[in-house]
Amino acid sequence: MINKFRPLHLLQGEKSEQIACDYLLKQGLSLLEKNFSCRYGEVDLIMKDFNTLVIVEVRFRKSNKFGGAIESITEKKQAKIIAATQFYLMCNKLNHAIRFDVIALSNNTEINWIKNAFP
Repeated sequence: MINKFRPLHLLQGEKSEQIACDYLLKQGLSLLEKNFSCRYGEVDLIMKDFNTLVIVEVRFRKSNKFGGAIESITEKKQAKIIAATQFYLMCNKLNHAIRFDVIALSNNTEINWIKNAFP
């Protein structure tokens, strides 16, 4: 449940993640975990696509005026996502093929799903 007393950007982030999750579930992926967080970083969605573990970064931008959602995922952000994923795998003793995807949302109307967005 979304708490209406949270800052607007956090509410928008939660809404975007839910839209992305619903979209991916309709595409046949299964949800393992939302908002996995550890000392190395955070992963928005951890899903499974057959035997592949899919790590999903969700990005929302009202407009592309200052760069789009995809461009906002810097090498530093990618490194944090990869480190958090490695920690998740170690903690859960998992050994799966891994894919890093991005769901880019614009005004919550357009969904752009980029598979294998980064190594």
